[in-house]
Amino acid sequence: MEKKVLVAYGSKHGSTAEIAEKIAQVIRDAGFDVDVSTAKAVQNLASYQAVILGSGVYIGQWVKEAVKFVKENESVLSNLPVWIFSTGPTGEGDASELVQGWKLPRGIQECMDRIQPKGVVVFHGAIDTNKLSFLEKWMIGRVGAAMGDFRDWEKISNWAVGVATQLKE
Repeated sequence: MEKKVLVAYGSKHGSTAEIAEKIAQVIRDAGFDVDVSTAKAVQNLASYQAVILGSGVYIGQWVKEAVKFVKENESVLSNLPVWIFSTGPTGEGDASELVQGWKLPRGIQECMDRIQPKGVVVFHGAIDTNKLSFLEKWMIGRVGAAMGDFRDWEKISNWAVGVATQLKE
């Protein structure tokens, strides 16, 4: 039986959605049936044999819909292979170093400890000032985040290939 995989995400301005689509395409190319959806739109996990979940990170927190998805589906996710990605840091350098080794927001760490994901990664993000509110621009200015698209598509693809390899095992 072919494994059906869900790639769900929380994205505020579209950057994380684009990463989710790329991950889904790589998993599809490896021979899996893949659905991509906002975390908010997912109604039921019963038809999936694996879940990849990602969220944009804003001021150290995941998008609310992704947090809600984790908390509402914790018991089901605990019984599935799950991979987690966060997006957000901008600028040059290793994404994990830019967030001082942070992998997950504190608000979902306990849930993730129970879910025990097979992999957790942080990818560089993108900041498009044309999509930001005045308050978001002010907050980004306060923390000195670099503007622009810093997503590393090769790293994202390679990570997804690794997930596909694990799914085949």
